[in-house]
Amino acid sequence: MVEKLSKFDVSDYLTDETTIAEYLNAILADGDQDLLLSAIGDIAKARGMTQIAERTGLGRESLYKALAPGAKPRFETILKVLQGLGINLTMTPA
Repeated sequence: MVEKLSKFDVSDYLTDETTIAEYLNAILADGDQDLLLSAIGDIAKARGMTQIAERTGLGRESLYKALAPGAKPRFETILKVLQGLGINLTMTPA
């Protein structure tokens, strides 16, 4: 019997605020910008890219491009997306 594996998609597991916060904190601890953009994209996908585009005033295609690994989005864009996702940034001393 051949086992069939499905593709893992982290956005399927980002179902509540606590999980999303823990996911982002783990990514931030790594310090990888591409990974952070990808994680924000995962969260946007979990919440609905169209809905986030409407909340931020950005186009869906622009969001996909801005959150792709290797992208260099403006900080303003990232803040808009985070606000559209209902995420607040909090700073603490290292």
